[in-house]
Amino acid sequence: MTEAAVSIISGLLTLIGVCVTAWFGNRRTAMEVSSKLDVAQAVTDARLADLTREVREHNSFARRMPVVEEQIKVINHRLADLEGER
Repeated sequence: MTEAAVSIISGLLTLIGVCVTAWFGNRRTAMEVSSKLDVAQAVTDARLADLTREVREHNSFARRMPVVEEQIKVINHRLADLEGER
């Protein structure tokens, strides 16, 4: 074989090796990114569920508060009436 043929074969083998290495590296990186995205989505879902629960608790409190305020007014009037009877 001539030096040119040896160089061409060596170059082709090197090119094939680089392509295979890059393909496996990209495949592994894609799997890692996918895994990280899945974890991030799970964290986001959990936080969203917590926020939803907190908003529902707040809304329930906001609905009950006017009722409590009205009851306090009634109690204050009754106390004032009772104090006036003395």
